[in-house]
Amino acid sequence: MIEVERRKRPAVAFAGFLVPFAAQLAVLAAFRAEYFADEGWHGGEYAYAFIGVAVGSTVLGCAVKFLRPPWNSVGTGLVLAGTLGFVTVLVVFAVFLVALSQWASTT
Repeated sequence: MIEVERRKRPAVAFAGFLVPFAAQLAVLAAFRAEYFADEGWHGGEYAYAFIGVAVGSTVLGCAVKFLRPPWNSVGTGLVLAGTLGFVTVLVVFAVFLVALSQWASTT
């Protein structure tokens, strides 16, 4: 009985990754389609939502891993998706800074 409970479940980890990743893609799609433009949302609100999904995913993933439920790998998937969100934000920020530094040197 113990072996069955400790069995690896890669599909559960993938599901834990897929839910916040899909939420981040939904925020990106809403930004591209300006879905909340009527409510006054601009780029900053979408960025806050994207970062909020990344932070929420990471915190929830750490909590799930700490509580040790039967499906511990869900927490791993959540943490991976949150980390991917943070890396994406950092890369976009770095590209933006490089573009601004190149633009400032040409004027």
